[in-house]
Amino acid sequence: MARLFNAYVIVDWSAAAKAGVGADPIVIGVLKRDVRFRLAFESYAPATRMEAEKRLGLILDDLKKRNERALLGFDFPLGFPRGLAGALKLGGAPWQAVWDYLDKMVKDKADNTNNRFGVGAEINRRTTEGPFPFWGCPPRDTLTTLQPKRPHDHGPDDLPEFRYADQAVKGASIWKLYYAGAIGGQAILGIPVLKRLKKARGEAVKVWPFETGWKAVTPADLDGAEALAVEVQLGLQPVTPQPGESKELAQVRGLAERIARLDEAGKLGAALAAPNTAAEAEVAAVEQQEGWILNV
Repeated sequence: MARLFNAYVIVDWSAAAKAGVGADPIVIGVLKRDVRFRLAFESYAPATRMEAEKRLGLILDDLKKRNERALLGFDFPLGFPRGLAGALKLGGAPWQAVWDYLDKMVKDKADNTNNRFGVGAEINRRTTEGPFPFWGCPPRDTLTTLQPKRPHDHGPDDLPEFRYADQAVKGASIWKLYYAGAIGGQAILGIPVLKRLKKARGEAVKVWPFETGWKAVTPADLDGAEALAVEVQLGLQPVTPQPGESKELAQVRGLAERIARLDEAGKLGAALAAPNTAAEAEVAAVEQQEGWILNV
């Protein structure tokens, strides 16, 4: 199979409430071909999500000028556990309805201050009228509909604790908004950024698997596309940092190189397909609501 992409952009996201490149930095890695058509890696460390959004726009604009298609990998969930759109009484395609809802709700300022805890509390209010399913916040942000600790386990009548993809990697629950390993805040603050990048470019940016299906992707499936946005997870494969390279940067570079090797070997398209063991209901949930992780 022909190579699907010319460039590979991997984003290590952050829900940090302060600007800077400290303990929880944003890292953007770009693996693209130089004038001799050899893959070369460059990276950026924007201090805020707003700066990161601008940088991603510039990267995509540059690749478009070069007539090069990019795989755009984000290290945060692109969807939520099945049932959230219904619980919020949102109409339309479930994944898209949740994206639109977050885009309207999220306030993320230029200095990184944001209202992710307020968004989680409001979703809790609308779905359960209590501090569930989202949980985790600093004591000062405690509300009647958001608590520092999870009030109870997920029962059979609750929204699932995990997406199918999170179960596959034995990862964290997206409902966790704070403390180590919290991915909920990253999703709340990251999805509106991707939505804006996509809106600015229309159908030129597609989102896997929501707009492609959870199936093997061919070059024909990407006709007219400048970029395919996917969810990735850093840290699943060991990477040795190069001299002067941070752990985060090494993971970004290593994953970009791994995906590029798969693509060069003609195997990346198949890696975007559902496993043969996936049940019909699981495939439907992944395609319409939850999304999947490319490197799983």
